[in-house]
Amino acid sequence: MRDYSEQILTGDGDNDYARYMRTDALLSLQRRPDEVVHRDELLFQVVHQSTELWLKLGSAELREATARVRAGELDAAIELLRRASLAVELVTGQLEMMRYLSPWPGWRSLQRHGRQLERAFAALVEERGIDLVELYRTGLGSVEHRLAEAMIEWDERVSLWRVRHYKVTTRIIGTQVVGTQGTPVDVLAKLIEYKFFPELWRIRTELTETGPMGQYHRVGSA
Repeated sequence: MRDYSEQILTGDGDNDYARYMRTDALLSLQRRPDEVVHRDELLFQVVHQSTELWLKLGSAELREATARVRAGELDAAIELLRRASLAVELVTGQLEMMRYLSPWPGWRSLQRHGRQLERAFAALVEERGIDLVELYRTGLGSVEHRLAEAMIEWDERVSLWRVRHYKVTTRIIGTQVVGTQGTPVDVLAKLIEYKFFPELWRIRTELTETGPMGQYHRVGSA
């Protein structure tokens, strides 16, 4: 029987966990106490660094989800998108720890992979001859419909982060000023309306306008 108390990995650390996770290196990435100018620097760095890690994971899941969509493996893509959405949800929660956050490198990667996913989905729709409006009328529960909803969920999570980010930023430094990354705060407000998958959002409007609720609104406004 194997003795699991015996360490098998090489590298820095007192045990295999520390060596595998590289905790010594990880915990040395923050400024040392003798380097700290303000007591909140540790909080600032921990939130930023952990956010970048979650965004790295989210980007990896989006990249793989895009590959699965292109391969026609939609169930697998849906599960990966759910993980990417959860990563963004966790990042949003971290805003409560610091009240100001601008991890732009990770967000740029996420945005790039989001655009690639949009193109992969458009190619899938064309290849399978999918009418997206009809999909939402009669294809509820199909793998294509569940994929579309997983994409919407991820898009919404990013938008909610942007709302929270903007509110936290203006609470701390106000409006009509420039943030730490050189981005005017007011630009953040405009980004809230950005959609990775505008066609999927447009369909919701069309379904409302042409469905029973649309008739209700037309009658009510007559």
